[in-house]
Amino acid sequence: MDSDRHVRRDGSRYGEGIRNPRARQRALLIAAGPEEPDLSELRELLRTARVAVAGELTQRRPRPDPDRYLGRGKLSELTEAIRESGANLIACDDELLPRQERNLEAETGVPVIDRTAIILDIFADHAGSAEGKLQVELAQLEYNLARMRGLWTHLERLGAGRMDGGIGTRGPGETQIETDRRLARDRISALRRELEHTRSSRAVMRQERERAQLPTVALAGYTNAGKSTLLNALTGAEAGVRDRLFHTLDPTTRSFEISGRRYLLTDTVGFIRKLPHQLVEAFGATLEETLRADLIVHVVDASAPHAEMEEMIPTVEEVLAGIGAAERPQLLALNKVDLLDAERRRELEFRHPRATRVSAAKGEGLDDLRAAIEAQFLRTLRPVDVLVPYREGGRLAELHEVAGELDREDTPDGARVRARVPAGVAARFERFAVDGGASDGAAPE
Repeated sequence: MDSDRHVRRDGSRYGEGIRNPRARQRALLIAAGPEEPDLSELRELLRTARVAVAGELTQRRPRPDPDRYLGRGKLSELTEAIRESGANLIACDDELLPRQERNLEAETGVPVIDRTAIILDIFADHAGSAEGKLQVELAQLEYNLARMRGLWTHLERLGAGRMDGGIGTRGPGETQIETDRRLARDRISALRRELEHTRSSRAVMRQERERAQLPTVALAGYTNAGKSTLLNALTGAEAGVRDRLFHTLDPTTRSFEISGRRYLLTDTVGFIRKLPHQLVEAFGATLEETLRADLIVHVVDASAPHAEMEEMIPTVEEVLAGIGAAERPQLLALNKVDLLDAERRRELEFRHPRATRVSAAKGEGLDDLRAAIEAQFLRTLRPVDVLVPYREGGRLAELHEVAGELDREDTPDGARVRARVPAGVAARFERFAVDGGASDGAAPE
């Protein structure tokens, strides 16, 4: 689409994002709901988007007004708060209906942006890979498709004076809307085809990993919980790390070893409360890495306030359930414990006795986390006792690769190996099994 034609009422170009290069954005935060809204997460989103916060206004009501989001009385307060704070932007903590957005802008005279648009803007800024950029563009187009009508209200009025009904009554604004929607739908179809191709390529790489039968671990958790730092600490990688939400969008996979056995560790996109459904769908390929992992390490920022932390854990669990990964084996890793005092550490130990407490930044507790990961996999391994002829050097190398520590005895007929391996690997070595060796439960200590 020709982005030069897509101009918002605030003068910024459509698809440009919430940052206006000509002026510092100062947002007034709004929220409505049956309970007192917590706007701390919206503040952090805006900080990541480099937008200043000028103030906030909340309203307790059973549900947001379907036409204006806030009640009529609150709209007067909102207009006054904008004037007093000098805000030039309204940021809403919920996803607005197109008519709510239009009516709020008409009532207040300043641009309005909702939570979904803020997150989409951050994703667009952080996407690095070609696939990530395609995913973000798809999510943005699907979100904006229903909002295109509001961009052309000034053109629609040109046709208002024509006679009602019949040919020729449609104004140029209406024609432009239809053109934009057609172009947007065409682009959405093209993006979906491109993403399907990238998913096929990812599937080929995944099949190669599965063929190697290496155990796979996925790091999941709230955005900014320290997953990338943990990946670096466990694998020695140098994945980008910054103190901002959604810094990691593209999955990063690295290998590391525990007791001689090699594992694959993947860092995935972070979750957040009320994660827009457009992003969950667009980043399906990324989230699929979590779904297919043998083990999910749920990383939590233990330095967050207690109430906030206890809200983050079920938020991640809900997203995992939403993508079908709730039944995967999981470990809870409480990260950033170096920032806690002794009392807070004791409280966490009491509340989450089965969790591993770590500091990815300081290296504290990493051995405990490795041991917990290994213990999870040892429960799923199958003991084998095989005699592999020396001419089968490839098979021997494979055993060393997937078994980690093993008991090997060289004999005139070949290498006698006792080990614990994944069930899929064990099936491939059945023809080398020593009588009774794979069924007696014996395994090297």
